[in-house]
Amino acid sequence: MRFDGTQNYVATDDLKVAVNAAVKLRRPLLVKGEPGTGKTVLAQEIAKAMDAPLIEWNIKSTTKAHQGLYEYDAVARLRDSQLGDERVHDIRNYIKRGKLWEAFTSEKLPVLLIDEIDKADIEFPNDLLQELDRMEFFVYETHETIKAIERPIVVITSNNEKELPDAFLRRCFFHYIKFPDRETMQAIIDVHFPDIQKILVSKAMDIFYEIREVPGLKKKPSTSELLDWLKLLLHEDMPLDVLQNRDPTKAIPPLHGALLKNEQDVMLFERLAFMARRQGG
Repeated sequence: MRFDGTQNYVATDDLKVAVNAAVKLRRPLLVKGEPGTGKTVLAQEIAKAMDAPLIEWNIKSTTKAHQGLYEYDAVARLRDSQLGDERVHDIRNYIKRGKLWEAFTSEKLPVLLIDEIDKADIEFPNDLLQELDRMEFFVYETHETIKAIERPIVVITSNNEKELPDAFLRRCFFHYIKFPDRETMQAIIDVHFPDIQKILVSKAMDIFYEIREVPGLKKKPSTSELLDWLKLLLHEDMPLDVLQNRDPTKAIPPLHGALLKNEQDVMLFERLAFMARRQGG
């Protein structure tokens, strides 16, 4: 099994190497990078390329590692016992399988995505160490061991909101998705907009990369936001000269809500426009 990108996903050579190395070693692939650089989509495309089922575990701040194994609903069992429900005699009726359990027992080799692991508590990665290492866990309520039929392909994403423990990092194959350069970005745009005007793309990318270079920007626009912006420019049938002959005293680009996502950054561009007007005057 080799991953060489897909029709819908432009993978750089170093990313392909990282994916294939992790698949070969069967170590979890830890993918970091700016939000919007395609980390989550990568797992989806690996699954498509390898014709494997995708099991997604989306991590929240309240997620506990044990939920990935299973959850025992003692409250429901107590309620059923009070109502005289026959289900109460089999404890398995009150055990909900987690995403790791699904991945371990999948008939077909799956891709398990643990998405945004850094959102959870700092102990979360450590609590998964043994299960990801041994690919098995014990269910205390039923006294059974759930063991992986075959080690699943595990993709773990992180936005770098928290540092991950060293013991966890040692067990992963790591890859940082760099922000795409212009050539790679052009290839990504070609995949999503095959018939788009080249001049429009060139001018839009000029503005996009200029915005990313502005000092003091709180949130730099991402690849996904550039694609949204291009989609809007096409939908609104924006004349090309609006981008080509952009007035520097109007620093905010057209339809900027697709690129600038907080008031501080909008105000920053308004200040830049004001300063440009003063200098022009």
